[in-house]
Amino acid sequence: MEITDASSLEAMQAAFAARDRSQDGRFVVAVKSTGIYCRPSCPARRPRPENTSFYPDEASAEAAGFRPCKRCKPDEAARDGRAVLAAVEAIRQADVPPGLEALGRLTGYSPAHFQRVFKRMTGLSPAAYARALREERAREALTGGDRVADAIYEAGFEAPSRFYDSLKGRLGMAPSAWSKGGEGVTIRWAVVETTIAPMLVAATDKGVCRLSFNEGMAELRAIFPAADLVEGGEEFAALLGRVIAVVEAPGGGQDIPLDVKGTAFQEAVWRELRRIPAGETRSYAEIAAAAGNPKAVRAAGGANGANNVAVLIPCHRVVRTDGSIGGYAYGTAIKQELLARERG
Repeated sequence: MEITDASSLEAMQAAFAARDRSQDGRFVVAVKSTGIYCRPSCPARRPRPENTSFYPDEASAEAAGFRPCKRCKPDEAARDGRAVLAAVEAIRQADVPPGLEALGRLTGYSPAHFQRVFKRMTGLSPAAYARALREERAREALTGGDRVADAIYEAGFEAPSRFYDSLKGRLGMAPSAWSKGGEGVTIRWAVVETTIAPMLVAATDKGVCRLSFNEGMAELRAIFPAADLVEGGEEFAALLGRVIAVVEAPGGGQDIPLDVKGTAFQEAVWRELRRIPAGETRSYAEIAAAAGNPKAVRAAGGANGANNVAVLIPCHRVVRTDGSIGGYAYGTAIKQELLARERG
């Protein structure tokens, strides 16, 4: 089916004009005047915009009567996609992650070329993907209440120290806290009035772990039932002031430290949300593609909803494919106000 969403088309047209190789495999460009379809990075001279149409994949373009370009060979992108899916499955099923040589034999690519293909399509190298997968499995087990040591070994880590080392610089809470509702963690918090709505801000010593509207201590306690919740504090007051300033004039806050946790895909989505310039919006499909999995539109929506720090991770900048504002955890009125302030 041809892509007709205006915001998606604008992004795709820009990628095609720039010959953006990172977008290969995420969509194809059909040229009505020649009857062919191309990769976004095709080196051929660009046709007139009115002679182009965009499709999500090769099969859609061919169903519409277009044939693959012999110069950029976009049908090979489908082969790349199948190879990456096969590698992902092999990594998921293996007790010990397969190396590049093994993945090359599995997919029929040279190891170096497959590494480039895999990273282009997922945003990670095969080795980094395997590490992220192990961390995700360990976190899920910990969240489910498993013993720490059991969860770590079951996820494929050779020793607990390897798991802890893998998390350095990425997450604030100690892994054991995830299965114990924040036990052993001190969280400072406050509810302050803003010109948008009453706002709850909470932070560990690593950074802001909760920013929400029209919530209070009860909601915070539900998220961290075993944490030591302390209201206010001198150091926290300084951080709180920075957060209030960002909420009153949305658009900054990239330097404010965060203490959040999520799956590897959720964290990828959150990174992409923080890259959206203030005053602009993206569709869920665009966020899924930018996070490395263009078909995971529903998962991108789930990651958006799992965001614990509103505004600082600007999930309000995601709208529906048709351009309508969509939902928001704290009500569409607050979402509209945040967007209006950014655009203003």
